[in-house]
Amino acid sequence: MKKLITKCPVCGEEMRVTTLVCKNCGSELRGNFELCEFCSLDHEDLVFLRIFLKSRGNVSEVAKKLGISHPTARVRLRDILDKLGYELEPEPELEGNINEILTKVEKGEIKADEAAELIKKMRR
Repeated sequence: MKKLITKCPVCGEEMRVTTLVCKNCGSELRGNFELCEFCSLDHEDLVFLRIFLKSRGNVSEVAKKLGISHPTARVRLRDILDKLGYELEPEPELEGNINEILTKVEKGEIKADEAAELIKKMRR
């Protein structure tokens, strides 16, 4: 079975499911059906989430199982949460670093565009 297409290949907008078919008897049900929030994730993101769940949310264990660094695992998790549209609280260590960067801008030690670039890199 092929993976469900969630974005229109012509215009890029969200696709809608309007028909469900029983694979046993062929009965059809028509209507407007909502897709699950995970349907739009690619295969690699779903693999990551399955490992994350099996590891009971232990990012260190996820990193170990996938053979990636802990920071890379954290970034992948954050990217998946972004794709799902979840608003995240800034991590405490990031918040402190952001304040340090803003202080440098106030003191004229760095320019605002440099600060913006540093903050973008931190949040990846």
